[in-house]
Amino acid sequence: MLADDEPVTLLDLRGLKCPYPVLKTENRMKSMPAGGVLSVETTDPLSAIDLPHFCNQNGHQLVSLEKTASGHVFVIRKHG
Repeated sequence: MLADDEPVTLLDLRGLKCPYPVLKTENRMKSMPAGGVLSVETTDPLSAIDLPHFCNQNGHQLVSLEKTASGHVFVIRKHG
């Protein structure tokens, strides 16, 4: 769960196909502090499988996954 005033970094990856959503998410997460929160918007249907798997493999917390009209929005908290 996120606090109302918790800062969230937005990452718009709409239009990118596998494997780019995961690669770009991984790149952005590397530059974030531990506990930082990233909101990722995608249109690639495979992201619904790939990004939760990425979180699980790397110890990040998938705070939420929301299906949208054009894809998905993932909220991820960096481990640490």
